[in-house]
Amino acid sequence: MNDFLTVIKERRSANKFLPNIEISAEELDDIFSLVKFAPSAFNLQHAHYVTVTDKALMDQIYEAANKQYKVKTASAVIIVLGDTEAHLNAGELNEGLLHLGVMSKQEYDMTVEGTIQFYEERGDTFKREDAIRNASLSAMQFMLVAKAKGWDTCPMIGFDPDQVQSILNIPDKYIPAMLIAIGKEDTSSQRPRGYRKPVREFVTHQSF
Repeated sequence: MNDFLTVIKERRSANKFLPNIEISAEELDDIFSLVKFAPSAFNLQHAHYVTVTDKALMDQIYEAANKQYKVKTASAVIIVLGDTEAHLNAGELNEGLLHLGVMSKQEYDMTVEGTIQFYEERGDTFKREDAIRNASLSAMQFMLVAKAKGWDTCPMIGFDPDQVQSILNIPDKYIPAMLIAIGKEDTSSQRPRGYRKPVREFVTHQSF
């Protein structure tokens, strides 16, 4: 528990990274092996990630991200996507429980039908919002796991999503929720952590 609390307190958004630090696909997969346990609505696991370590591609992402220097020095840029059609995978995602006997065929059919109906009835705006919402939950887990593994991160919303989608050939069903730069933080010019509101300023108990 103490290690977890340390990760929570020490994780911060890194605005500058040490250059020329490589992160391997194996190290990223090690992070993602724990990210997969993040919560998601109906266990639909809306989040999809594109990892970019290729320097030529990172240069293009740098342009699409308003030339933010952190992209230049990061070990990788992670594009966090939300799947607006995740609900259509309800059958596949619940098959294991059916085959294990945890669900009866009737329960399985009701779960799949109910999940799909839930999203279809609420329309495209809800599908988009929920894709971003669930991708964001997963992204937070990514940053915490990365910190626990010795990597620093910075979530980014200052980018052109259409441009990023075009550069990486991302299918239309995916919504870019954010970028995450990852690497080893250059702390030489690190500023003190910004003001954090005390609990009484951002928590209301029971009702306003």
